[in-house]
Amino acid sequence: MRVELPHPWPESVAEAEAIQERLRPRVELTGPARFATVAGLDVHYHGDDELSAAVVVLDAATLAVVEQVVTHGVAAFPYVPGLFAFRELPALVEALRRLTVTPDLLVCDGYGLAHPRGFGLACHVGVLTGLPALGVGKTPFVGAYEQPGRERGAWTPLVLDGAVAGRAVRTRDGVKPVFVSQGHRLSLDTATDQVLRLTPRHRLPEPIRRADHLARHGG
Repeated sequence: MRVELPHPWPESVAEAEAIQERLRPRVELTGPARFATVAGLDVHYHGDDELSAAVVVLDAATLAVVEQVVTHGVAAFPYVPGLFAFRELPALVEALRRLTVTPDLLVCDGYGLAHPRGFGLACHVGVLTGLPALGVGKTPFVGAYEQPGRERGAWTPLVLDGAVAGRAVRTRDGVKPVFVSQGHRLSLDTATDQVLRLTPRHRLPEPIRRADHLARHGG
């Protein structure tokens, strides 16, 4: 599949922050609500800097695997809070470019608008590919929220600087919520709905679970 790269990979914090600021206005917060294929993106680290990046495309209705790709490399940027995407994006871009099918939705293990500059990994990947994208975090990175109800499907807003940046969503009864945020070309309602649709049995959406397994165990 095609992935645009409108910037060189940064070599400094200032360059990385400037890229985020420059690309943030490209983010669109409306788009389609139904998707035939869904891709999970995840990165696993082997030690401090060696990593594997995995993309697993699933049929959205059956959750059967359509295609999967894993690449191996080295983190491309130091660990800096808010700039974590730059460690992983080069390997993820390589994996996406190896796909022979173009998925309709990207589900990222990370954040979208729920980010200090409103431009997390899901936003960046969405802008580079032009595809709808959302982020699912296991823990809250920024913002404040109240605990949602204990039942599956309950959610509360994640608020950052007085604006809604995402939602804390309960995907299983009585299990810790996940933190859903828009990345690109979809509404927050659609992002929430898709996370619940893609999480029939576990806490995390199936595309991310499959990508995590592939990144950990290779191929």
